[in-house]
Amino acid sequence: METKQLGNTGIPVSAIGLGGMPMSLSSRPPEAQSIATIHRALDLGVTLIDTADSYCKDESDKHHNERLIYKALQEYSQDTSNVMIATKGGLMRPNGDWTRNGNPDHLRETIHASFEALGGDQPIGLWQYHAPDPNYSIEESLKPAREAVVNGLIRFVGVSNFSVEQIKRARDVVEIESVQNQYNPWNREPESDGVLEYCDREGLTFLPWSPLGGSRRFNQIKEIKAIVQLAQAKGISVYSIVLAWLRAKSPSVLPIPGASKPESIEDSITAATVKLDQTEVDQIDQAIATT
Repeated sequence: METKQLGNTGIPVSAIGLGGMPMSLSSRPPEAQSIATIHRALDLGVTLIDTADSYCKDESDKHHNERLIYKALQEYSQDTSNVMIATKGGLMRPNGDWTRNGNPDHLRETIHASFEALGGDQPIGLWQYHAPDPNYSIEESLKPAREAVVNGLIRFVGVSNFSVEQIKRARDVVEIESVQNQYNPWNREPESDGVLEYCDREGLTFLPWSPLGGSRRFNQIKEIKAIVQLAQAKGISVYSIVLAWLRAKSPSVLPIPGASKPESIEDSITAATVKLDQTEVDQIDQAIATT
């Protein structure tokens, strides 16, 4: 598996990560299947697994995905010391909904809970503030993350759903290594809002969430002719082509496709070996623009 440096840390992680969210929502698969999926990802060289305290059914189920990933790592037969777990905090799940909570007291509490859910014996590899809450300043909300770094609960910090201005403010509080914003064929804002360019310039890792468009858009990929033609020509799936397209857009991009079946992550991993030239990227761009 190709590796990329995580932000400016000097630490290599796999060029394709695993998104854990589908394993813990209300439609979650059996636990054994999820663990088999995580193990297959590890077999294939994945060393970055993305999760969040809010990847669960509701507030009574908080931190489910973190606990699941930790259990899978504990049951894996080989060395996992190089695996980076990237979790997030700052969203709540009342009745299964998604709401923001940037209250510093809450974030301080959930960082501790994530630390315990992930084993409680070593710092969280990468903790990301899930989304800015307009009720609290970025400076207020990130203070607990800075404290947690000092206290050895967190190793590195990232942000999610942030604008360039917000990233800059965050970096005045604590060192930031990653930005996780939505980016896929139907949401290309990072190309125009300056975030992708900023990550390239500053050496930050860009983690595109929902890289395949989520469940609502997933099947629509098969309707984009240029993607279908490239997939057929290269002998891979349309989904791998989309991940390869994202990777071709910027050296800072590290896709984290969600998976709940071993064969899903197997398919996604093939994107790490696919190189699209500029002509092919342009073909996809043009096809998306007319979709």
